Amino acid sequence: MRRDLAVTLRRRSDVINPLLFVVIVVTLFPLAVGPGPDILARIATGVIWVAALLSALLGSERLFRDDYLDGSLEQMTLLPVPLAVLALGKILVHWLLSGLPLVILAPLCALLLKLPFEAWGVLMLTLLLGTPMLSAMTAIGAALTVSLGRGGALLSLLLLPLFIPLLIFAAAAVESTLVGTSALGQVLLLAGLMVLTLTLAPLAVAAAIRVSVN
Repeated sequence: MRRDLAVTLRRRSDVINPLLFVVIVVTLFPLAVGPGPDILARIATGVIWVAALLSALLGSERLFRDDYLDGSLEQMTLLPVPLAVLALGKILVHWLLSGLPLVILAPLCALLLKLPFEAWGVLMLTLLLGTPMLSAMTAIGAALTVSLGRGGALLSLLLLPLFIPLLIFAAAAVESTLVGTSALGQVLLLAGLMVLTLTLAPLAVAAAIRVSVN
């Protein structure tokens, strides 16, 4: 994780670009649909989550590509450490640099889209639970396409269907808060999906890496 953090922070554009993408999308949406607070509040959660989903795809092709090109990925398969543990480390680094900043930016995005204040906490909680799943699923797709010359389009086709349940449950949690009902069910479901994803994704990434480097 220290190695990946050091390497990624040398390419600051890989960290800044996804965050700028989210801010630009959230800023432009009121200009497109109008500044009416009722309309913006209704679509705020969907806009923020769709921007988060698409930003997760930005640069995801490079998650394993550089290590594959310089031979580091092949060396990782020969280390005595289980490859799934190394894959989990890469997933956590990806989340620290892309998912966690989104959670921190959530209040600003909610303010720009006039989301009622009482829903801010649930929005941040859904992002906190959901963005690790984005990183994990992105890692699976990146590992499957790492040996392809240009796998960006294929990566998007593989991942977007997997993101749909996450988008539905996260939006439903915030919507429940806005209508005055409990969002506990959706939040617990997201938490369970996060645990399941983070448990199984490293194994899937390890298997995909072995297939790609052989």
